[in-house]
Amino acid sequence: MSDLPIEQLLPRAKYSIYKLVSMASARALELSEGRRCLAENINTEKFTTMALQEILQGKVELKDSTEKGAAKEKEEEPKEEKLAA
Repeated sequence: MSDLPIEQLLPRAKYSIYKLVSMASARALELSEGRRCLAENINTEKFTTMALQEILQGKVELKDSTEKGAAKEKEEEPKEEKLAA
């Protein structure tokens, strides 16, 4: 197992271990499905280590889902219905 510096990885995930793990697992899954590795100088065949190296090198970034979530909330607001008097 590779010793990757957590202190350098956390800023890439906005200092959230949960987000870092989520990013790495999603990217490792993509790599296992056949996507090519974006990181340079990788000497491992482990997808998780490749994913963490990509994050460390800035090749994979965290998606900002707050905008999508806010837009979804607006769409799902119940519309007022007018009652016949």
